[in-house]
Amino acid sequence: MLPVMFKNSWFPTVFEDFLNNDFMPRANTTAPAVNVREDEKAYTMEVAAPGIKKEFCRVSINDEGNLSVAIENKMEHKESEKKHHYLRREFSYTNYEQVYTLPEDVDKENIAAKVENGILTVTLPRVQKEEPKLARTIAIG
Repeated sequence: MLPVMFKNSWFPTVFEDFLNNDFMPRANTTAPAVNVREDEKAYTMEVAAPGIKKEFCRVSINDEGNLSVAIENKMEHKESEKKHHYLRREFSYTNYEQVYTLPEDVDKENIAAKVENGILTVTLPRVQKEEPKLARTIAIG
């Protein structure tokens, strides 16, 4: 005989009520979409950040030489907003930070970044290697 599983309808509700409140906010594990493309001169990284301003973005090289990209979405509450009472709020205002290991051929001194139309674009120029010159004088022995 197989054991019978009873569905207890109050059990999940207790945990949902406990975890989904102002004291324990839901964790947002969604990271922005990132595109990376390359050509012979540079790698280009595009991070989707709709509605973000450049003041809220930070791009840097850390102590290990890796690229750090941070987006800190700061929401300011104004006094006029306190006139409204929300029955439900689902807008998510979160911070994002990711560290990327760079390829060895990236020129770390000339990395550039810009925000335009909701996309943070980071240009990672490649180090231009000098081709060895084939022309030389050959000694006759």
